[in-house]
Amino acid sequence: MISPGNTIGILGGGQLGRMLGQAAQSLGYRMQVFEPVGPCPAGAVANKEVNAGYEDIAALTAFARECAVVTYEFENIPSAPLEMIAPHVPLFPRPGVLHVCQNRQREKTWLRAHGFPHVPYAEALDGEIAPAVAEVGLPCVVKTADFGYDGKGQMKLIDEADLTKARAIFRGRRCVVERWVEFTAEVSVIVARSSTAANGEPSAVRAFPVAENIHTDHILDFSIVPARISEAVARAAGALAIAIAEKLEVVGLLAVEMFVTPEGGVLVNELAPRPHNSGHWTLDGCETSQFEQHVRAVCGLPLGDVTLREPSVMVNILGDSWRRENGSLLGEPNWEVLLAAPRTKLHLYGKSDPRPGRKMGHFTVRDADVETALRRARELKAQL
Repeated sequence: MISPGNTIGILGGGQLGRMLGQAAQSLGYRMQVFEPVGPCPAGAVANKEVNAGYEDIAALTAFARECAVVTYEFENIPSAPLEMIAPHVPLFPRPGVLHVCQNRQREKTWLRAHGFPHVPYAEALDGEIAPAVAEVGLPCVVKTADFGYDGKGQMKLIDEADLTKARAIFRGRRCVVERWVEFTAEVSVIVARSSTAANGEPSAVRAFPVAENIHTDHILDFSIVPARISEAVARAAGALAIAIAEKLEVVGLLAVEMFVTPEGGVLVNELAPRPHNSGHWTLDGCETSQFEQHVRAVCGLPLGDVTLREPSVMVNILGDSWRRENGSLLGEPNWEVLLAAPRTKLHLYGKSDPRPGRKMGHFTVRDADVETALRRARELKAQL
C-alpha cells in the first residue's frame, strides 16, 4: 500500500488530471503532473508541474523517481518511454494495457482474440480502405487506428460517394472499418481494479453503475445514471466490463463503452484505461468518485463504495457556450443559471481558451426521478 503523504505522478495535464489530482490531495497525497506544454489545467492544482516531451527519457525518469506511483489521464502517450521508466516506479495501468487501448486495431484484435462481443470490423492497415469496406459492407464507419477521440479521425460511410471521399481522406493511414450497428442506447461502465484485496483474493474489482450516454456531433453531451435500460442488460454490461478489466489485468480504472442492441445484447465499442468523461457524475452522485477510486486502486487502498446516491445527469459544457459575435468572444456563459439551481453542481476546468467543441467544464443535476433530472438538465443547458 502506498500511504497518504506520498507523491502521485500524473502523466497528462488536462481536466482529468486536474480532478484526479484534487482527489489525491483530498486523501492527503502530494501530486505532480508531467505535461509537454504548460501551464496546464492539472498543473494549476499540482504541487509540481514538469513540462517536457513524453519521449524525453531523462526528464521522464527524473519525474518518476520523485513519485511513489505514476499513472496517466489519457491514452495518447507513447508506450515505449513508459516501458523505460517502469523499472523505477510502480506505473498503473501497466504500459501493456496502454499499448492495447491506445490503438483501435490492437484493441479490436485483443477483444476478438479473447472472445469479447464487439462491433464487427475489418482492418485497412495498408492505407487503402476499399477492400475493408467491401468486407464489412455499407453503411460502416472508418476510424484511424491511432489518436482518435470525440469523433476525431472517423467518418460514417453511407454510399459509394462517401467511399470515394473517404478513400482520399484516409489514404496512407492505418484504419479499422466497423460495420454500422443499430443500437437502442450507448452505455458505459467504469470498473476499478486494485492489485490489493482482502481475504486472500488476487485482486479487488468494483464496477460503477451503468451510465447511458447521449452524444452530439460525436462529443458526449449527457450521461444519465441509472441508465434507462433493463436490469438484465445492466447486469450483462457490468459483468462484461469486469471480465475485460480482469483479463487485461488493469490496476486503476477501465471505462468500457458499449452499444445496446435491439435484441438486448451488448457490444464493446471502445476501452479507456483511465478516468472517463462519462464518469464525471460520480463526483456528486456516487458515494465514491471515479477519481478517488482511481487513486485508491493505484495506491493499493481499499476500494470505495460505488452506491448511487441519487439519479444523476451530467452535462458537458463546451466552448460553444461562450457568447460570440462575428467570431469575436463577447463573454462567459450565465453561470448564475447553474449556481442558483437547486441540486445542481458546477465544475469548471480552469481552461482559458473556450474554443468550440472544447470541454470547458460540466454540471450535474440530481433528483429522485431520473427523467426529472434529465428534463431539468436540458432546461439548464438551454438557459446557459
